[in-house]
Amino acid sequence: QVQLVESGGGLVQPGGSLRLSCAASGSSFSLYAMGWYRQGPGKQRELVATITSGGSTNYADSVKGRFTISRDNAKNTVYLQMNSLKPEDTAVYYCKGYLLTRVYWGQGTQVTVSS
Repeated sequence: QVQLVESGGGLVQPGGSLRLSCAASGSSFSLYAMGWYRQGPGKQRELVATITSGGSTNYADSVKGRFTISRDNAKNTVYLQMNSLKPEDTAVYYCKGYLLTRVYWGQGTQVTVSS
């Protein structure tokens, strides 16, 4: 069993930055692919970024060049550095961990981009 706990959300002005963290409990974190997803008001949940166990990354077109996903296997943590934030980035951000048929989600952290 893996538990994921996100942190780092909050209110930020347009153009600002935030770094989200997702701390994982349990063993074998390094084997899991990890991802960040978000769900804006009245919208479906969408992929933001993923990182494989080997460190390969993938981004949604809407965040390319602004967001960076990374992982620290020694700390069992995955990060999402978000720069040049826009109001349309406002959403609840969720962390996801997956390995074969095992899929785990965190509880989410709110990010609000507003002046």
